[in-house]
Amino acid sequence: MSSLSSSSSGTTYCQSGVNIEAGEAFVEAIRPLVKTTDRPGNMGSLGGFGALFDLKSAGFTDPILVSCTDGVGTKLTIAVETNSHKTIGIDLVAMCVNDLIVQGAEPLFFLDYFATGHLSLDVATRIVKGIAEGCKRSGCALIGGETAEMPGLYKNDHYDLAGFAVGAAERHSLLPTGITEGDTLIALSSSGVHSNGFSLVRRIMAQAQRAWTDPADFAPDQSFGDAFLTPTRLYVQPVIALHKAGLLHGAAHITGGGLPGNLPRILPDGYNAVIEHQWSIPPVFSWLARTGNVANQEMLRVFNCGVGMVLVTPKPEETLKLLTRLGESASVFGHVTRAETPTTKPRLLFSTQPNFHNL
Repeated sequence: MSSLSSSSSGTTYCQSGVNIEAGEAFVEAIRPLVKTTDRPGNMGSLGGFGALFDLKSAGFTDPILVSCTDGVGTKLTIAVETNSHKTIGIDLVAMCVNDLIVQGAEPLFFLDYFATGHLSLDVATRIVKGIAEGCKRSGCALIGGETAEMPGLYKNDHYDLAGFAVGAAERHSLLPTGITEGDTLIALSSSGVHSNGFSLVRRIMAQAQRAWTDPADFAPDQSFGDAFLTPTRLYVQPVIALHKAGLLHGAAHITGGGLPGNLPRILPDGYNAVIEHQWSIPPVFSWLARTGNVANQEMLRVFNCGVGMVLVTPKPEETLKLLTRLGESASVFGHVTRAETPTTKPRLLFSTQPNFHNL
């Protein structure tokens, strides 16, 4: 039988903008990176049609699977325009696994989807290196993914990322559970803007006529590009540790919608969350508010404003002690209270509204 060989004549897929050989080279280049994320339960090998995972080998008895998918949003445009791609993969993992853990689930494996107009082996490898780093920090295996070269849909140097994470929790340990009046709210600090609100960030930068290479007013030792590309924090270690210690009734990942849009999601009907203490707000948020003339309420519902995760605990002292041992920056900033009627939808209430313009 004859074998396929390249032809010197005729129209080729490569001429239309898709390089099959480059895609195969990319798979081989990232194979060592993927290997570093291996964990118990992973049965797959890169390059297969599907990936396998053994929940029994991962130590689960009566597991419930939890799945999440997300992207990085228009933060990607900053990575493209500054040619800085080393941490954007961490963002991708964080946006998915931080949603998993608030369900009480342990992240198990991760898949990525990378689409671009032209596959650059260097850029794609840097992105996957960040994804692998995020997976290692989260204890989940990078078990597979898809790379798509789509000329005409994306500009040559532009790309999009999507992530898909699967975790598991024993049936009896799902969160939230048991949230009640008197529970304490503890804030875990964010590393900055994380991966939400970047369409507004970019608009403010354009209105202020600032370049990504300019020194950042709120962080003079960094450029705006480097400061805004600070990756989303991964909260897997502290949240899982607290949950295993029996200290959590719930947790909320503060992403799009901010504190008002995310914290009430985990409360049962008939309960409200009251924020009564000011928290540490990073300078980037006051800069955005003042420079963009963004109202306080808009800041709160677009950005995390310095709080990346909110914990609900019945034992604040024990929780803070464990967080301190883990090296986490945390503070008590509120409590759970009953609403006037048991059927009232949960709300977020402030004893004192933060004023970002006066920070």
